[in-house]
Amino acid sequence: MKNSLVDRSMLPPWRLDHVARLTDRTGIFQHATYGIPNYHEGYCLDDNARALLMALMAYRRMKDETALHYIPTYLAYIHYAQNEDGTFRNFMSFDRKFLDDVGSEDAFGRAIWAIGYTLAQAPKDAYFRVAHQMFFKAVPQFERLQSIRSIANTIFGLYHYLKSHSTDDGMMELTHRLAHRLLREYEAHRHDDWHWFESLLAYDNALLPLAMLRAGELLNNALFRQVGFESMAFLEKHTMSRGHLSLVGNEGWFKRDGMISQFDQQPVDAMATVLLFLEVYTNTGDPHYLRSVQTAFMWFLGENDLRMSLYDAETGGCGDGLERDGVNRNQGAESTLAYLISHLAVQQTFEKSANHLLRNETCHVNA
Repeated sequence: MKNSLVDRSMLPPWRLDHVARLTDRTGIFQHATYGIPNYHEGYCLDDNARALLMALMAYRRMKDETALHYIPTYLAYIHYAQNEDGTFRNFMSFDRKFLDDVGSEDAFGRAIWAIGYTLAQAPKDAYFRVAHQMFFKAVPQFERLQSIRSIANTIFGLYHYLKSHSTDDGMMELTHRLAHRLLREYEAHRHDDWHWFESLLAYDNALLPLAMLRAGELLNNALFRQVGFESMAFLEKHTMSRGHLSLVGNEGWFKRDGMISQFDQQPVDAMATVLLFLEVYTNTGDPHYLRSVQTAFMWFLGENDLRMSLYDAETGGCGDGLERDGVNRNQGAESTLAYLISHLAVQQTFEKSANHLLRNETCHVNA
C-alpha cells in the first residue's frame, strides 16, 4: 500500500496528564498558572463541555480508560449547571458556588454540542439517559438563540443526535430552521469580496462553515452545502495563504475593508479549523484538505507565525495563545482541550486516508 498523505510521525504521543492535573471531583478548572491549576478562577460550563467532548472522543477512538473515568465528572457538572428552563449557568468558584444565573449563549451551544455527542457515543446507558434528559429540557431554548456561534454549536448537537435518530422529523425541521438563520446572516453580509456570516472574522470562525456543511449533509440541502464550501474557501484564503495556519487574532479581529489582527491567536480557532478541514476531506476525498488538516494541526507544534510550539511535551498541556512577545505559557483547559480534540481529529484522518488509499488500490486491481 502507498504511504498515507499525512505524516504520522509528526503526531506527539497521546497524553491526558494535564487534563488529570486540571480535573478534580467537581470538574475541570478553567485556567492554569503555567502547568498547575489556577484555583482562583474556578470552573466553567464551556470547558467542562469541551472536556466531555474530548473524553468521549478519546474513549471511542482509543478506549482510553482515563478518559472513560472522567466522562461522568464532566457530565455531572453540565447536569448540575442546567436550570429548570433548560438554560445553563456557566461560572463556578472554587468553593462550588455559581457566579451567574444564566451563562452566555455561546456556553449554551457548546454544552448542547457535547450533550448531543453523548447521545451518539455514550459508553454507558446511564450516561445516555442523563444526556437525553438534558438535551430535551434545553430544546425549547434553541430557537431563542441570537448568537450565530451558539446556533452553529447547537446544530452540531442536533447533528449527532439525528445521526442515530434520523426519523425524528421535529428535530430535523428544527435543524433546518437554525441552519436557515445562519443562511440569512450569510446572505445579509455577503459581498463580492466578502463571503462571510457577519461583517468581521472574529473567533471560532471555522465552526460556521462547518455547521452549514453538517446541516447540508443531514438535510440533503445543496444551498447549505454551497454556503459551507464558499465560506470555507473565504476563510482558507485569509488564514492559509502563507503556507501555514495564520489565525485571526483577537486583538482586533478582521473587519471588512480592514487589516487582519495577527495576535492574540487562540488554540480554539486552530481546533475549529482542523475540524472543518476534516469534514471537507470526509465529504470530498480531496487530498488537498487532508493536507490542510495536517497544516492546521501543526499550528500547535510550531508551524505558525512565530515558529514556536504551543504544545508542551513536558506537561502534556498547551499554551493559551500566540501573542506578540511569544507563547502565553499558561496552560488552561480551553487551550489544552483544543489541542487534544485536534490530536484526535488528526488520528481520524490517518484512518480515513488509509481507507481511501485501500479503496483506490482495490479499484485499480479490479480494473
